[in-house]
Amino acid sequence: MADLHVNLAGVTLANPLIAASGTFGFGREYGELYPLSTLGGISCKGLTLRERPGNPPPRIAETPGGMLNAVGLQNPGVESFIAHELPWLRQQGTVVIANIAGNTPEEYREMAERLSETDVDMIEMNISCPNVKQGGVQFGTTCEGVTAVTSAVRRSCKKPLMVKLSPNVSDIGEMAAAAEAAGADAVSLINTLTGMRIDIRTRRPIIRNNTGGLSGPAVFPVAVRMVWQAAQRVKIPVVGLGGISTWQDAVEMLLAGAAALQIGTVLFQDPYAPVKILEGLSRFLEEEGLSSVTELTGAVRPW
Repeated sequence: MADLHVNLAGVTLANPLIAASGTFGFGREYGELYPLSTLGGISCKGLTLRERPGNPPPRIAETPGGMLNAVGLQNPGVESFIAHELPWLRQQGTVVIANIAGNTPEEYREMAERLSETDVDMIEMNISCPNVKQGGVQFGTTCEGVTAVTSAVRRSCKKPLMVKLSPNVSDIGEMAAAAEAAGADAVSLINTLTGMRIDIRTRRPIIRNNTGGLSGPAVFPVAVRMVWQAAQRVKIPVVGLGGISTWQDAVEMLLAGAAALQIGTVLFQDPYAPVKILEGLSRFLEEEGLSSVTELTGAVRPW
């Protein structure tokens, strides 16, 4: 049996599969189906400094090859997470990653500082949020924005810091390099691509927010390309996500350069997908005569 353990910025995961933020809640519902220790880790529902109700419905809609969502970061707030969700999560035998989102560098910094006092294993910083101090431009769409928010959080964050990158940029390698230079211990990508669909009968967008984040199999080739590009530019670990649905997808993303993987949208279609992916990945490693899953990372052979 091949070794599935991976080291992610000093944190040991039993296997490379992490439940992606926003698709797994805080794990309670999935914990009724199988032990959460099956997973290498859980990236929890995105947290903001204070409770958020999210956007009005409709805010999730299926599209060919994926889904659009504009949930709007509905969450109970960081203090509620620490008090009510984290104690239960710590009993589940898996790595706990707190995902944070904010509208100012100060909000990110304050959350990272507070979470650093807890026993979360890692903090994942979602920078696909509008910077209200810079006219609403997303932090993650400019090198300056990536650098500013990562540097601010790094100074207050005592936990390993992973920066979740937006794909809505011209050069993902530049963004990854900016995060690394500013002190990130790892990067995760890709977040959702901005998309839109319209109901031809009502002539209205199918979600209330007009546009939303596109995820699922439709974005997988884009995600593979961006993970490969980012892995060429940085020495820190790259966590790959975006449309991974099968064990074959998982292998492909690892070959592109991912050290670990996040599984998201497929969970809505098949909550047992991580179990199936792990089984297939283990069989593949055995068939290929590999002793460790880490041997796949970055092993693509370009033409």
